[in-house]
Amino acid sequence: MKKVITVLAVAFLTIISVNAQDKMTDKAVKTIQLEQTPGEFTQKTLTVSEGTYVFEIANNGVDHKVGFVLVEKGKDVSKPENHIKTAYVTAPVETNKTQTSKPTTLAKGEYVYFCPLNPTSTDNTLIVE
Repeated sequence: MKKVITVLAVAFLTIISVNAQDKMTDKAVKTIQLEQTPGEFTQKTLTVSEGTYVFEIANNGVDHKVGFVLVEKGKDVSKPENHIKTAYVTAPVETNKTQTSKPTTLAKGEYVYFCPLNPTSTDNTLIVE
């Protein structure tokens, strides 16, 4: 009887462990890579599924530091309180270098992104489905 209980307990714990690992995999942090050239992002529109992302911003020959700002579409991009601060790169991106943001959870909706340092247009669109 003890062996049966032990086997059932081990099987139960194994199933719980596998399910927990599957849930953790679903929440894995993904990377969105964007490139800036003088005056613009090379990718104007991007569609992703909702989840948690790190933004990796490349400065391709801009000849000065660049940054990254993400804002929910419809909000005033000129107001810092509307910026999604975790999406900021952790340091300004030097010429011909890359820099990443902190993990940023994106819900379904539309967002705009831009660089105030480059400067780029504010109509680049990130769609989260």
